[in-house]
Amino acid sequence: MQQFKADFFKALAHPLRIQILELLCEGEKNVNEIQSVLGSEGSAVSQQLMVLRSKNIVVGKKDGNKVLYSLRDPLIIDLLAITKQIFTNQLNDAINMLDSVRE
Repeated sequence: MQQFKADFFKALAHPLRIQILELLCEGEKNVNEIQSVLGSEGSAVSQQLMVLRSKNIVVGKKDGNKVLYSLRDPLIIDLLAITKQIFTNQLNDAINMLDSVRE
């Protein structure tokens, strides 16, 4: 289980992959849509989607000549929200510490 968790978090350990996942939280998208919203090169987006697919974090389904990507598990939405809350908590702790030093 620990190895699965380590591999899973390694797959998330790239800012563009996180951006892609955040975008897919809104619903399925194709590479062009993802590229357009993120302002990133198609090859970079495709490369990161390949990593996410290989770890079963996203899935792709054919739609004509395009592939629509979506989150394999909707719990990814919760994971990203919890991660944001952890960041906010740490930021608030740092602000409180700075405030106490200034007093």
